Amino acid sequence: MTTTMLTFDRRADERTTPPSRVPLSAITDDKAMLRAVVELTRDLNAPKPAIYWTDLLASAAVGYAGLVVAMTIGSVGWALVAAGVAILGLYRAGMFIHEVSHMKHSAVPGFRLGFNTVVGVPLLVPSFMYEGVHNLHHAKTRYGTAEDPEYLPLAHMKPWTLPLFLVSSILAPMALLFRYAVLTPLSLVVPGMRTLLVSRFSSLSINPQFRRRMPEGEVAAQWRWLEGACSVWAIGLIASVVAGVFPLHMFAIALGVASGVYVLNQVRTLVAHLWDNDGETMTVTAQYLDTVNVPPPALLPVLWAPVGLRYHALHHLLPSVPYHALNEAHRRLVATLAPDSPYHKSNYAGLPGLVARLVRSTMVRAR
Repeated sequence: MTTTMLTFDRRADERTTPPSRVPLSAITDDKAMLRAVVELTRDLNAPKPAIYWTDLLASAAVGYAGLVVAMTIGSVGWALVAAGVAILGLYRAGMFIHEVSHMKHSAVPGFRLGFNTVVGVPLLVPSFMYEGVHNLHHAKTRYGTAEDPEYLPLAHMKPWTLPLFLVSSILAPMALLFRYAVLTPLSLVVPGMRTLLVSRFSSLSINPQFRRRMPEGEVAAQWRWLEGACSVWAIGLIASVVAGVFPLHMFAIALGVASGVYVLNQVRTLVAHLWDNDGETMTVTAQYLDTVNVPPPALLPVLWAPVGLRYHALHHLLPSVPYHALNEAHRRLVATLAPDSPYHKSNYAGLPGLVARLVRSTMVRAR
């Protein structure tokens, strides 16, 4: 989501070479790479609870402190600085929803509850909106197809779809408030609305064709209390603003910070993959090559691709490896795999080149 330097370096190529026209569905698996990935990382699968808890709580503390300062300080300049800090802190804390969706919960006891209490409910992104959805993105037969909730062939679409993709995220906080404050209560009394709410408005997905199934058993029980907590929180927020308890200007600042979090995540999503699949089933190697690592020495990915997401391509090879071990896994693979290994081809220099590559691809196909 340390490259030493036996590697094929794509850092220059991404700025000068047009997007490949070789269909990803035609790429076969590189068995040597896949075998090395497994053998070199066997000892990295155990999550470290102290790292998880410290990172989550520290990130949330920084984010909420920045938000309080942004809402209360008199200086516009310092308020903007504080809002920036709040966005980065809350964004990092929110990205732990990705870890929650992958982890064995017995390995980090109580972490799902901690995430939802500290971030999920306050930001109206409870873990059920990602659990049970994100794993479909990792399914070998679903990735990059119409059944993938987290994939759109953006590189094959019109240029205007990219700004629309980003702008839509600005409205996410208002949409989530409406979902939990209005639609959730209505779904309890309006026939048919519950099914619609679950299938269409209960997933953090980007594929508009994705339809979610109704939860069952233990998942349904977890869903109910989390959705109820979000509904109470959303209604309470709106009521406090209407009653004048929560000043409107502070509420507007909070919404602005939340929008900043969702926009930043949407930018990251824009470059998380190359989005070059045409809907066909792909091999694991092809899926890897359609996904992006932004390893050191790049520094800014620490901010815009936090919690291991700078090693997103590697994560698709090792979805069970905790985020804090991905850097070591990457170091071992770079040092071991031959220069012509496909592994090196998904390592990119940074955000600007990736955005330019995607824009260039849409422009070429628009001709």
